Amino acid sequence: MQRGLMTVDPVEKPLAMRTVVIAPGADVLVRWVVVPAGSDVQKRAAVLWALRDQLGSPPESLEVALGEAVQGEAQMAVMFDPALRRVWLDYCDALGVTADVLLPDMLAVPAPLSDEEVVAVSFPPNVALRGQGLAATVQPDMVELLTGERRLVVPNIHEDVERLTIQASLRPIVNLIERRSASVGGGWRRVAALAGVLVLTPLILTLAMAARDDLMAKRMQDQTRATLMRTDADLAASSDPRAALERRLMSSPPGGITGVAAALFAAVEAVDGAELDSFTADPEGGGRATVSYPAYEDLDTMKRAVASVGLVMSDQSTVDDAGRVVSEVQIGTAI
Repeated sequence: MQRGLMTVDPVEKPLAMRTVVIAPGADVLVRWVVVPAGSDVQKRAAVLWALRDQLGSPPESLEVALGEAVQGEAQMAVMFDPALRRVWLDYCDALGVTADVLLPDMLAVPAPLSDEEVVAVSFPPNVALRGQGLAATVQPDMVELLTGERRLVVPNIHEDVERLTIQASLRPIVNLIERRSASVGGGWRRVAALAGVLVLTPLILTLAMAARDDLMAKRMQDQTRATLMRTDADLAASSDPRAALERRLMSSPPGGITGVAAALFAAVEAVDGAELDSFTADPEGGGRATVSYPAYEDLDTMKRAVASVGLVMSDQSTVDDAGRVVSEVQIGTAI
């Protein structure tokens, strides 16, 4: 009906019509998966489990939209962060547009009939690629890597790109909006000529990426703290775990706890009759041990052996025990 740039502050809102919104596909993962029989919920869970090693986010944080199922063939599965969808739809609301279909840009490009071709359409700053069993939006320098030996078909005329986009949007292969789109029938065919196709501008791409980065950073921070709670509660309780870890690494001895243990074992073996009664790793770096030996001067021998590999041993307490000397010692780089 018309072409132009929509802004968030026009006086006149667009006419109400069935609208297909084409969203940036760089943050959407498309794969073809053999989906087992079951309910929609079971199918989506099966897809996330099958592709868990390919996902950049925890499966439980993603949503799956499935393409049409064809018996005996792999089914298209589109994975995305629902929070990112919310950003896209909020932007549409600000434009006064109600999205009926949300379609990632690589799926707004029809697949070529030949499996030896890949269609490439520029949606700056990225390129949408569509082939048989291939749908991805990537940076320009990744195009050759993904297409391989297949011939690249690049529409050079804006009208050709528009024609391809409208062709795919009239019968969208998938819809990232939770609600189901209206069935394609006589009523839909009658209003097809009025169908609006909205391509989200670079502004929404910037906003969406910012939102995604914030979400991923928060999720990674929560996951890191949860891991620390399981493995090192003292570090997790610190007001600044990163700074505490850096201090610990700075004070850690060469070779870590393995190097400390090796140096201590060698020092004990260097003294005839000496025994190592216990050894524990120190959370702040180094280790603590209980050693017993025949004479007081033997402790100095062990200290010199440890010093020869760049470590320091200090005795925290020393007592006589049935004719032997027992010391609690600490070993590391900074005591």
